[in-house]
Amino acid sequence: MSPIFVPTDYFRVHELSEIFEDPTKPLEIDLGSGDGDFLVEMAARFPERNFLGVERLIGRIDKTAKRIETRGVTNARVLRLESLYTIEWLLPAHCASRLHLLCPDPWPKKKHEDRRLVNKADFLNAVQRVLIPEGEFLLKTDDAPYFANALESLGKRTDFHQLDWSEDAFFYARTGFEDQWLNLGKVIHRARWRIK
Repeated sequence: MSPIFVPTDYFRVHELSEIFEDPTKPLEIDLGSGDGDFLVEMAARFPERNFLGVERLIGRIDKTAKRIETRGVTNARVLRLESLYTIEWLLPAHCASRLHLLCPDPWPKKKHEDRRLVNKADFLNAVQRVLIPEGEFLLKTDDAPYFANALESLGKRTDFHQLDWSEDAFFYARTGFEDQWLNLGKVIHRARWRIK
């Protein structure tokens, strides 16, 4: 099975059996998976789970595919598609146990705040749609205003319940961006919510 998942039809919902060899494993989705650092490390660490990376840029898709093949993980695949479309239309409802949004574009200009995923009701509705009951949405960012905005936006939702997330709560791989920013002395903000 190729590490790159190419849908047979972009205009219908795909069952997990079309994506993974063992669709019974809990699914985790990495939106904006970049070069696949986090995705591949998590898949290697947790072979009892499936991991789907979603990324738009073909160069990053190719790097992720090579990493998957090099590590020999069979529980990770990557999809070249827009994140919102993937969780709103392509994947079945209530299919994922965790959804990761790591170091997203912060859209720092005031006039661009409405472009932030955490401010879009359709994105948050799609997160709620794709997660199983009690599923988790995990966010990391180095951008303090983005983080404050995310806390405010999700705090207004009654279907998201914020959970504690200490750094040593559980194994959580880093992204390449996270390593880069930590090396520059930046603080990484983290938050985790459970779907009610």
